[in-house]
Amino acid sequence: MVSLTQGRRPDDLAVGLASLLAQTGVTLDIVCVGNGVEPSGLPNGVRALALPDNVGIPAGRNRGAEVVSGEYVFFLDDDASLPSPTFLADAIALLRRQPDIGLLQPRVVDPSGRTSPRRWVPRLRKGDAADSSDVFSVWEGATLLPRDVFDRCEGWGEPYFYAHEGIELAWRVWAQARRVQYAGDLVAHHPAIDPTRHSQYYRLNARNRVWLAKRNLPWPLVPVYVASWTLVQMLRWARHPDRLRPWFAGWREGWLTSPGGRQPMGWSTVLRMSRAGRVPVL
Repeated sequence: MVSLTQGRRPDDLAVGLASLLAQTGVTLDIVCVGNGVEPSGLPNGVRALALPDNVGIPAGRNRGAEVVSGEYVFFLDDDASLPSPTFLADAIALLRRQPDIGLLQPRVVDPSGRTSPRRWVPRLRKGDAADSSDVFSVWEGATLLPRDVFDRCEGWGEPYFYAHEGIELAWRVWAQARRVQYAGDLVAHHPAIDPTRHSQYYRLNARNRVWLAKRNLPWPLVPVYVASWTLVQMLRWARHPDRLRPWFAGWREGWLTSPGGRQPMGWSTVLRMSRAGRVPVL
């Protein structure tokens, strides 16, 4: 189990770690990764891994995954928690019943009762958040994978630093002939906060969208995917040039720079994803 923190939310982190330690029916190996900080005040049963610098969210998670053992690897953000003590046992039972599932994301609920953002249900037709379905991206704050699947994905995409690494991980699971499941009957808690609170949100959102295509899609689909998302963002923010300016700066950066790590999915994966409900061009 990997919990990632920058030390800015000690109270939330304590709640999240307590919810991990309260899990029943599973054997736990928990590490708290300090991304540029030394984790302190950790409860018994949680190890600390201090990274000297903030290496970004995906790389921080990967450093934690490298030092934990187990058949499954679970990632929990420092502002997320598990309300049920059987969450992990229930999730693992689901993966064992359906071994073609390679990545699991639970339904996310704000514990204070605030309305959950629609983005937490990672499908085009949102519907009822309690409904389960195959999906093609994940909200990264609480995710469970079989360890062998995670390793074959080569972990989270480190170049992204922040944003869209959950799309890539989902695509790479699909490329292993596994499914990605949104489990509406499993619940994780997380406060409903605006992602644009991150100062570089707009730039990284666009840069990483281009990098995502360059790293993962067959070359003929790369411009199609980027063009479709460019149109989406222009329609969303047509009245907000203050958002589009940094977004297009990131878009340009994405085309001019190389993220490395290209691992394009095969056309058979494109066909499987399309048959399952989403052609990977949007």
